[in-house]
Amino acid sequence: MQPTMQSDHFASFSEFYPYYLSEHRNTTSRRLHFVGSLGVIGFVALAIATTDWKWLIAAIVCGYAFAWVGHFFFEHNRPATFKHPLYSLMGDWVMFKDICTGRISL
Repeated sequence: MQPTMQSDHFASFSEFYPYYLSEHRNTTSRRLHFVGSLGVIGFVALAIATTDWKWLIAAIVCGYAFAWVGHFFFEHNRPATFKHPLYSLMGDWVMFKDICTGRISL
């Protein structure tokens, strides 16, 4: 495994995304992120369909739980969301899209 890129400041998301990907080299971790994101979509859809907005809490818990298990047990690093919450959230969804389009493998 290559050393992780380190930075405390990124001028843009396009600068951040390569760092984000370097924090997600482990296949199991990427799979967990993907499943967590699918869960988020499902819980948000459930919240809309039932107009029971409590499902949004489940969406947040689902997304973070799967991602953090991936980081702590498979990547052995701290989630980027601790230092870069907005860029990290954006990175989650760009990586999800990249997995769905085959740009990133599972």
